[in-house]
Amino acid sequence: MNPLIALFSSSLGKKFLMAASGAVLALFVLGHMAGNLQVFLDPYYINAYAYKLQHLPYGLLWVVRLVMLTTVVVHIWVSVVLTLENMKARPHDYKVKATVKASYASRTMRVSGVILFLFIIFHIAHFTVRNVPGHEYGEAIKLSNGDVYHAEIVLKKPESQGGAALKTATGEDKIGHDVHTMIIAGFQVWWISAFYVLAVFLLSQHLSHGVSSLFQSLGLRNSGIRKVLDLVAAAYGWVVFLGYASIPAGVLFGLVKVQGILIGG
Repeated sequence: MNPLIALFSSSLGKKFLMAASGAVLALFVLGHMAGNLQVFLDPYYINAYAYKLQHLPYGLLWVVRLVMLTTVVVHIWVSVVLTLENMKARPHDYKVKATVKASYASRTMRVSGVILFLFIIFHIAHFTVRNVPGHEYGEAIKLSNGDVYHAEIVLKKPESQGGAALKTATGEDKIGHDVHTMIIAGFQVWWISAFYVLAVFLLSQHLSHGVSSLFQSLGLRNSGIRKVLDLVAAAYGWVVFLGYASIPAGVLFGLVKVQGILIGG
């Protein structure tokens, strides 16, 4: 057998894959959150951010998507394999005793993982593929109050920042999709916001336990600094929850307002 295949087929190799894929996903979650939080700024910033992502050179966007998809698949596969191996290795009475001492996050890792997987599919359909039934993704975006806004906008900075628009190589204004208004339209639907908040709460718990386990897998969580690392993992989870949950909350409480071009209502 190939030494590399043998390594990753071993228990140690699978734990390494679990830790490595989890670390990549944890970093992605933070970066994605930072980009999304631009919704609280002038619409230019998140619209320009989305435009630049969609127009990365050399097909880098698809490279990133492929890497993330592979990472998710590896993470899920290793999780399932390790779970099945643990179930076979542990006697029934030991499993019952271990559950009593386990944290809530660790006990719900499988359930939260399934819900998060379903949420990822919905989230991509909602904001990336833009193909959720009942939502409009054409040349205009309709809000719950009946107002209709242009979906395509000139990406121009606010006057306080110089007012300059992004330019193409020929000097023309770059036109981008109005992601800012689309986010508001999506989160004005209460059940979508509720599902989103529930999902990011489960995500925060999942990541908190995952980061803590990551330290253990890397041999960093010894008895001397265990409490500190657990606090770091918990703080990371809460930062993720508050950051992501603030977006639908900001929309529902009117902290994020539409500033696009009204064309009907």
